[in-house]
Amino acid sequence: MQSSRGYLIRALNEWILECGWTPHLVIDAEIQGVMVPQQFISDGQIVLNIAPSAVQDVMIDNDAVSFSARFGGVPMNVFAPMVSVLAIYARENGQGMGFGSEPGVEALHEEEGSDNDPKPPEGPKPKARPSLKVVK
Repeated sequence: MQSSRGYLIRALNEWILECGWTPHLVIDAEIQGVMVPQQFISDGQIVLNIAPSAVQDVMIDNDAVSFSARFGGVPMNVFAPMVSVLAIYARENGQGMGFGSEPGVEALHEEEGSDNDPKPPEGPKPKARPSLKVVK
């Protein structure tokens, strides 16, 4: 039997948009195949605004969620397998739905230091990125 998660996310996204609210997805960024901006991941998760004003070409099918967006001015194609979607909710009031883990999802978590993964050679450490401060 096919998972109902894709159907529910599409329906809730449509409902949130019709109410004039802003849909947000919570993604488990540690699932294999997830392509999201790494600098915005917190505690292994990322929250993504999928409102039409924030993203382009949103595709929610039974296998994945994908779209194009800008993060810090840098364009990126985002891809999240359906099993990585933990919740969809409206930013304005928190209404939406959370999802439990599907059977076998533990095997999809990327393992740190796995013996099967080739390790990149250690090179020179990158310099810290410059930062800006607001001075009043």
